[in-house]
Parts: sequence; C-alpha cells; structure tokens
Amino acid sequence: MVKILPIASRVQKLVDRHNVRRKFEKQLDFLRQDLRHPSLNDELLEPKWRGLHSFRIDRKYRATYFKYEDADEIEILDITVHYQ
Repeated sequence: MVKILPIASRVQKLVDRHNVRRKFEKQLDFLRQDLRHPSLNDELLEPKWRGLHSFRIDRKYRATYFKYEDADEIEILDITVHYQ
C-alpha cells in the first residue's frame, strides 16, 4: 500500500475550483490500494527520467504526481486539464 503525502493547499484549491472533489478522493483511494488500477489510466510523463506520472480524475482532468521509490510515498503536484 502506498502512502500519499499531505496535499498542498494550492492543489486542494484546484480540486475545489474544478469541482472534482468526490472524483479526486475516489481516485486517491484507488491509488493507495493499487497503482495499476485500470480506472487511474496512469501515465509516465516525458521526459521519463524525471519520474513524473499522472492519473485520470475524470475525462477532463488529470493529477500529476511524483512517486518516491525508496519511501513508497506519493506527492500530488498539480491538477491539469487533460490534453493541454
């Protein structure tokens, strides 16, 4: 099971501004349980050496995150419009 670090207030505000709180929390639960859960549609972003990933919140929004391999922790960095 993966630990998700406390979410920054800036990210919380984006979640609220885009009105995706329930969807975001649901996806975080999937993320905690299984990084490969099909509904996350996890993607490794370019350039791959940076280790940034994103997962789907809904059809329009994605969350960008960084996974600390040695600590098995995830930090949510941003909420973005998909295909931006």
